Amino acid sequence: MLPQTGGCLCGALRFQVKSDPLWVTACFCKFCQRATGALGMVEPIFDLDDFALIQGTPRCYTHISAGSGQEVLVHFCDNCGTKTHLTFARWPDRLGVYGGVFDTPDWFEFSPENSKYIFLDSATRGTLVPAGFKTYGEHAADADGTPLEPMIPHDILHIR
Repeated sequence: MLPQTGGCLCGALRFQVKSDPLWVTACFCKFCQRATGALGMVEPIFDLDDFALIQGTPRCYTHISAGSGQEVLVHFCDNCGTKTHLTFARWPDRLGVYGGVFDTPDWFEFSPENSKYIFLDSATRGTLVPAGFKTYGEHAADADGTPLEPMIPHDILHIR
């Protein structure tokens, strides 16, 4: 199943990952809502060394995170505008991929064992979280990187 490939809408940008994600984040912050035009984003996280651009050169938009105050770099296609991945000043050895840009978007495991739901305080009405997943009202760690304690719902969590 590895490596896995993906790219932008027009095909000018192509990438490859050579490992399973370290973890998968489902994020519902305002940034992810705006960046995707959807309720939130599913973002598998990889070691930077396990990701490679195999075609094209992305443009980059630098955003200051409302949560950490640090830079988040959004990599996107200069031709079609598709966002493909994120890099972080906070975690320089990690990279997040917009889950929907993989050629096979459901290739990676998305389960309570490897995934979490974050920024549920910003989630829109109607958002559903399956039982058993780690959930957080904001981020999963303080600005200094200290992990926070999750809430794990025993039933489906329905944001109203």
